[in-house]
Amino acid sequence: MLRKFAYNKIFRTTGMLLLLLLLLVFPASKEYSLEEETTVRTAAQVKQKEVFLIDKDGYVARTSAPISAYTDEQYAKKLVELLIIDGKYGDKIPNGFKAILPSDTKINTLTIEGQDATLDISNDFYELNKENETKAIEAITYNLTTVNGVNNVYIKIDGKTLSYLPASNKNVIQPFTRKDGINKSYDVNNYKNVSETTIYYVNKTNTSYYYVPVTKVSNDERDKIKIIVDELTSSHIYETNLMSFLNYNTKLLSYELDDEVLTLNFNEFLFDDASSKSILEEVIYSISLSVRDNYDVKEVVFTVDGNEITKSTLKNIE
Repeated sequence: MLRKFAYNKIFRTTGMLLLLLLLLVFPASKEYSLEEETTVRTAAQVKQKEVFLIDKDGYVARTSAPISAYTDEQYAKKLVELLIIDGKYGDKIPNGFKAILPSDTKINTLTIEGQDATLDISNDFYELNKENETKAIEAITYNLTTVNGVNNVYIKIDGKTLSYLPASNKNVIQPFTRKDGINKSYDVNNYKNVSETTIYYVNKTNTSYYYVPVTKVSNDERDKIKIIVDELTSSHIYETNLMSFLNYNTKLLSYELDDEVLTLNFNEFLFDDASSKSILEEVIYSISLSVRDNYDVKEVVFTVDGNEITKSTLKNIE
């Protein structure tokens, strides 16, 4: 009896060791390599990506959604499909945000060549009202220019270049770029020396903060970084539901643009906590995202009284 019990224990122990060995040799993989070295990833590895959707206040706002694709064109197509009301990716839209393109909208083709993305969609686009025509173009433009290397967006309606918005009674000129602006705010006294500066403010859902780009159209001839910091430290926020976490005592002492790196030198009020020399993430993102849309730079370096505190690589902002 004892011998039989001992044998059973040995067999069970040996079996467990063999199972452990098999798991070590052949681990549960989340990535599989197919022919031509194509990689397939499971849902667990799908990353949250930067997208622009309509928020609860009607702004075209920056949020994130789980998106994956094998090619830039597939990825770009998903970014547009995300904008279709009741579309196939509606379940990926985070709470507090919504799509804008009419539900019957079809993507005929979407191609990327160099810096140019060309989108051909169905004429259901013309069902948009006056207010949403511009927002839809802004959302499409900002989404497609999140694709690596894409700077220019061309839109066609059933094969014909979009040149006129019927609801707005407005002509448009292509390509569309981020330089055209988004959620525009006008503070213009005359039409000479007009500048456009895009500034990212903070808004919030019930559970998290997100960023809203607002393009200020004004006669302000200062360098855009001065306008950005001035607006983010102003006691008067663009709208009451948009916020800035940048302390109003913060001063931009100096700045230097050198070899695609913008170095910003602030006073000590940039710190959220002077003792730990920490800066709020919302401050870093508001400034970095604003710089990204106004300057052709790859990195923003934050310094206080000439001492480097942190840096932000714009390419990796998601």
